Amino acid sequence: MSTTGEVPAFFKSMGSDSPSRPRQKFCGMFCPVEGSSDSKTLDFDALSACRGKSDGRVIDRQTDISQPRKVEIRESTGKEALQNLDNKRSDRLLIKGGKIVNDDQSFCADIYMEDGVIKQIGENLIVPGGVKTIDAGGRMLVPGGIDVHTRFQMPDRGMVSADDFYQGTKAALGGGTTMIIDHVVPEPGVSLISAFEQWREWADSKSCCDYSLHVDITEWHKGIQEDMEALVKDHGVNSFLVYLAYKDVFQLTDAQVYEVFSVIRDLGAIAQVHAENGDIVAEEQQRILEQGITGPEGHVLSRPEEVEAEAVNRSVTVANQTNCPLYVTKVMSKSAADVIAQARKKGTVVYGEPITASLGTDGSHYWSKNWAKAAAYVTSPPLSPDPTTPDYLNSLLSCGDLQVTGSAHCPFNTAQRAVGKDDFSLIPEGVNGAEERMSIIWDKCVVTGKMDENQFVAVTSTNAAKIFNLYPRKGRIAVGSDADLVLWDPDVTKIISAKTHHSTVEYNIFEGTEVRGGPLVVISQGKIVLEEGNLHATEGSGRFVARKPFPDYVYKRIKARSRLAELRGVPRGLYDGPVCEVSVTPKTMTPSSSAKTSPAKQPNQPVRNLHQSGFSLSGAQTDDNIPRRNTQRIVAPPGGRANITSLG
Repeated sequence: MSTTGEVPAFFKSMGSDSPSRPRQKFCGMFCPVEGSSDSKTLDFDALSACRGKSDGRVIDRQTDISQPRKVEIRESTGKEALQNLDNKRSDRLLIKGGKIVNDDQSFCADIYMEDGVIKQIGENLIVPGGVKTIDAGGRMLVPGGIDVHTRFQMPDRGMVSADDFYQGTKAALGGGTTMIIDHVVPEPGVSLISAFEQWREWADSKSCCDYSLHVDITEWHKGIQEDMEALVKDHGVNSFLVYLAYKDVFQLTDAQVYEVFSVIRDLGAIAQVHAENGDIVAEEQQRILEQGITGPEGHVLSRPEEVEAEAVNRSVTVANQTNCPLYVTKVMSKSAADVIAQARKKGTVVYGEPITASLGTDGSHYWSKNWAKAAAYVTSPPLSPDPTTPDYLNSLLSCGDLQVTGSAHCPFNTAQRAVGKDDFSLIPEGVNGAEERMSIIWDKCVVTGKMDENQFVAVTSTNAAKIFNLYPRKGRIAVGSDADLVLWDPDVTKIISAKTHHSTVEYNIFEGTEVRGGPLVVISQGKIVLEEGNLHATEGSGRFVARKPFPDYVYKRIKARSRLAELRGVPRGLYDGPVCEVSVTPKTMTPSSSAKTSPAKQPNQPVRNLHQSGFSLSGAQTDDNIPRRNTQRIVAPPGGRANITSLG
């Protein structure tokens, strides 16, 4: 390069010191610049990622994590303006000196946001006056997290879960999550459309961040199919969940699941499944209660790991037969995760979702002497009692065998859980995790070296955006994407506690856990909602985000498999040989098995005494009521000719 301090012509043309060559509006780092195609010699060491600006200055790294650095946020007083930019009052935000981390790459650049959308990415951006500026100081900027599984304001037998859409989304923002996808759970007899509209009403008035909705299928008939079609076509829904558990309440039969998956595939949606064998669970609950076990430990004892794994395998089988993409929610055990991993290795289009709880703690707490503490961990499928399970699931998440993370955030307070103080099967199910999700994953996966920063972005945001057709509006930092960003400090430490969390419940299942890594600044819809530990959430500011069907990330493979899976019969001649006549005896229908009526408990039917003669002097016989079979003409008698034509 030339003498020290002299800036090459290439860089002079990029900065604001070239008024004769103004930069193009909104082009960011990808704008055409005069001389950019000329051969240049650049000092890449001085310009390498996050090592400073063109003067070669290296940004100091923080070493004392007990004293986290503060983020400087200031109002600009400059009078520069973008060309042709309407200077009416709007939300404008500039982040300088950040390291942008997407799922596929990391690089240093500044980001300019306006009206909730990223407008420019690059260096030395020309911005209007009055813009608020954040000095990132070389820290990471990651896309806002997407929590794909929440159950805020969840109704349950006349109760409602402790966190409504305001408290739940507020807690999510506090942990770096800027979008949630909640579950609509229609009561039996209520249409999917009516339930969906009810959830929209709750969320629109209270949500603090953007949201979308899954819809659960709690029963199956023709009207449900029509509602599903309307939801996909007119209401921006592209995912439906079926239950293999909760017998006599939500559980569907295998035949019904087959039909639902077929409909979902034709609609271009994603089939989700709550995977537990509901029949076995119902029997085990009854058996354990009869043994006098009524506490929270009975919950996990009645739902052994095999029950989850079997249901996952069964749902994978149905998904394969219907060529429907499958998404398994709440992966809680090693066995269930292994089934998903093996299915993916065989080419099945299936995705696995471990949750904050299964990644960050285990089921040993079910045996706590403190009933309230033990009950706080009740969720289905249950947390595994095996203490090595969290590390195992984190490893599978890191290597790609599991792809997405949710929280299944649905906590109930102790008084609500006490409904099941004498019967564990009546304890309302659900745990916290929306606020803790991203820090738990960073601490368990990135700090331990299992995954890098780009994989972290993938499993907390990008993969979910791709699967549910939100990408690249969500899940990526790029020009045109929503301004949902998190300034992430990998070194900050925090001890999780109910005393400091933003949820309303009095107990946190991660109580006392120390995690490294957390958000310093959270930006939602282009507005700063978290800075220096202060949360500024606005009730009702969240927007419903509609999702289109047939996401390419999922359905490219489904369409290819569909072309290969076309069935063809074998051309052959007609058979005109003898046909044996058979009689079909109607099968006697027995009551379906349940906790109250079981075939094993039915009264014994009278048995005929085979030693008693069936002969009567009157000539009547015991089988007189059985109709006689008509005679049949033999087409080809023994030794005759039987012909099968056109075999050759």
